[in-house]
Amino acid sequence: MEWSAPVIVLETRPFGEADLLATVFGAEQGIWRGLARGGAGRRGAALWQRGNLLSARWTARLADQLGSLGGEIIHPAAALAMADSFQLAILNAAAAVAEGALPEREPEPAVFAGLLDLITRLPQGAALLPDLVRWEAGLLAALGYGLDLSRCAVRGTAGDLAYVSPRTGRAVSRAAAAPWEHRLLSLPPFLLGESSPDPADWRDGLALTGHFLARAVFGLRHKPLPPARLLLYDRVAAMAADAESQCPIE
Repeated sequence: MEWSAPVIVLETRPFGEADLLATVFGAEQGIWRGLARGGAGRRGAALWQRGNLLSARWTARLADQLGSLGGEIIHPAAALAMADSFQLAILNAAAAVAEGALPEREPEPAVFAGLLDLITRLPQGAALLPDLVRWEAGLLAALGYGLDLSRCAVRGTAGDLAYVSPRTGRAVSRAAAAPWEHRLLSLPPFLLGESSPDPADWRDGLALTGHFLARAVFGLRHKPLPPARLLLYDRVAAMAADAESQCPIE
């Protein structure tokens, strides 16, 4: 059995002295694992970096075997992001979430297209964070845990939505939330189609999708959110705190 397709490298682990166990993500293949022979050597090390887009070929005698992975670089996302720690943090977080959340060998073309879009636009840096949150929301929906941000869960109205129930994932309007505001998750405007260049909104977006990823996806597998995702949230939260401390007091 074999297949050839564009894939994104999500994770690698050493296997012996020169080989790697690689986890890749393809639109029609889903999460797939294979042995990258020579992947830990001088030539292979640059190829099998997290986030790289490869033209890959997987071969095995039987479908349920580990199989061998080979590839050629299409887009060296890891090398391009290496000079910017924030771009690298976004790349690592997105790859780690995909690797840990998606089931093996199940096609997820929309999730793949979203991740591919993210890694090709990494030079945008922090401005890419709203799209990362939207991608995570799409991943949640693909796994059956979509957020309902269309109208207020309490009043049924579509206006002034400002919060999300941490239990149901449904939006709540500002007026309806008043008695329970401290128990709800903030709904950043960019998830409602509005412009939002505010680091506090980016932080709130990461907190929102992070909550449901932790509870409904990773939690069910008895795993925490990936460290790379937690580190990205901490960086954005620090950025938001710094921005808020510089705002003049009215």
